[in-house]
Amino acid sequence: MSDTSAAALPAPKRAALKSHRFGFLLNLTLLALLVVLWLALSVSTDSFATFGNFENLLRQDSMWSIMAVGQTFVIITAGIDLSVGAVVGLTSTIIAMMLAGGVPIWASIVITLLIGIALGAINAFGIVNLRLPPFIMTLATMTALRSFGLLITDGQTIGGLPLNFILFSSHRTLGVPNLFIIVILIAIPCYFLLHRSRWGRYLFAVGSNPEAARLSGVSVNRTIYLAYIVSALLASVVGVLVASRIGIGIATTGQGWELQSIASSVIGGASLFGAVGSVIGPLLGAMLLTTINNGANLLNVNPFWQGIITGLLIIVIVYFDQLRRRKTR
Repeated sequence: MSDTSAAALPAPKRAALKSHRFGFLLNLTLLALLVVLWLALSVSTDSFATFGNFENLLRQDSMWSIMAVGQTFVIITAGIDLSVGAVVGLTSTIIAMMLAGGVPIWASIVITLLIGIALGAINAFGIVNLRLPPFIMTLATMTALRSFGLLITDGQTIGGLPLNFILFSSHRTLGVPNLFIIVILIAIPCYFLLHRSRWGRYLFAVGSNPEAARLSGVSVNRTIYLAYIVSALLASVVGVLVASRIGIGIATTGQGWELQSIASSVIGGASLFGAVGSVIGPLLGAMLLTTINNGANLLNVNPFWQGIITGLLIIVIVYFDQLRRRKTR
């Protein structure tokens, strides 16, 4: 499509088209970088290119991938969700308490996910109705949720979870770890929701220019609500999965994961200025960070270097995103 015909499109479609073009090129770059990194680690260590390590890599990647996809929905609207790590900790604790108390597994999962939806709505209420900056609102809920989880457990670990629930995370289906299958099952509908639906176009439009989106008939407030609900819902899914993986409920679980989700999303091409992002990008970004951490551990690299590398990656990508924005103005 030519630039002239693209300019004639309505604001929601035009914003989504620009994001799609940028995201496709970045995804190819990230994929190439991943392949190079895998080849380098395969040569430099004997244990990386093994079935057991790749299986472990997929399990490690699953949590960050799901959170990164949810975070991307928010970042596309030019917002941010700092509460996702605390949502993981609280929901993992709540489902552990319910399961330990004899509540059926299916009911515990449903209730936990509903709590995630409610937490996302609370974030959106503060941003939309109280007009608080997303950074402040989600920082406040992060602090409150973390403290609430410690309060209801008195800082104690919750054990006694059903064996079937715990074993789910360690099992495989068709040779693929169950945790990574959940990533696929989440990524597919999120892809169609973001890239093939009217609401997805609305997200990009709101992130590009809220006023232009409103004049185009977009319900900006409703779109922001849905973005934060998706983010918290996916964080609560991670809460369920992490409770299954570690077999206990700990309120401090997920501490710092909000930064990993933001890093994965940004490395995957989501712009902190809004209107740019994809579903595939954060999946590749999360895998890149997981591979770096996995490779560093296998090479006995000081773990503090992992954070330095992640920070440098974010700086470089945000810098090039700024250059791209200047050229397109």
